[in-house]
Amino acid sequence: MNIDTARLHRTFVEAKPFPNVVIENFVEPAEARTIANAYPTFANARHMGFSFNAVNERRKVQVTDRARFPEAVGSLADRLVSPEFVEQLSAITGVPNLLADPTFFGGGMHVTGPHGRLDVHVDFNLFGALYRRVNLLLYLNPQWREEWGGQIELWDAEVKHCGLRLTPDLGRCLIFEASDVSFHGVSPLKCPDDVARRSFAAYYYTHESPPAGIRNVHGTVFRARPDERLRELVLMPAEQAQRAVVETVKTVRRRARRLASRLIRGQ
Repeated sequence: MNIDTARLHRTFVEAKPFPNVVIENFVEPAEARTIANAYPTFANARHMGFSFNAVNERRKVQVTDRARFPEAVGSLADRLVSPEFVEQLSAITGVPNLLADPTFFGGGMHVTGPHGRLDVHVDFNLFGALYRRVNLLLYLNPQWREEWGGQIELWDAEVKHCGLRLTPDLGRCLIFEASDVSFHGVSPLKCPDDVARRSFAAYYYTHESPPAGIRNVHGTVFRARPDERLRELVLMPAEQAQRAVVETVKTVRRRARRLASRLIRGQ
């Protein structure tokens, strides 16, 4: 990947609403088409990976297992975690000592079907003992139409104004800083039933915390857009309450299993 890191770094640090840079033709057009053509249909992807069907994230499949990637996708994945590319990424973002995640936790192949959506959010900020610092999203849609929705949106810290909105065009790559204010989302999909939105995601980490530190450790945090009052007041709170109940049940079950195990050993 022939990248002018100095020029891209200047763009990255000056960008709004938070540091980001868009790289067109991140991979050569012919290779991008080969990668895109290797992607499964939405129906087939559901048998390969994990499907999201929640209020905030639905009709989206992520395939993270490198062994399940088609050959062309696997070749891309290997380059994105290579030391040479990670060094380039550090130069672009100004974040030293970046580490790639070869397991593609939360990343890898993303396939979103018609009527899918991903609400505005910030991502989890800690992965084990590593701090999440940079997100890379490569889009793989040869003929995406504006009216189909599916645009990637970058929002300000209050989620009041959208500072960047991009269609997921073939070969377009978005790199941005992952932080507690890097709110981003995907506009609801309105594409035909035989079309799916395809992208590849890679996330990068450091052992060191960001210069400003982190306010608190959190998972994915969703926010409603300014015109989404129903989601803000009803749907999102209901989803959060349901998740809290599920987590409580899981915790109770784990404790019950541990207690049962101790009792059995005690006999």
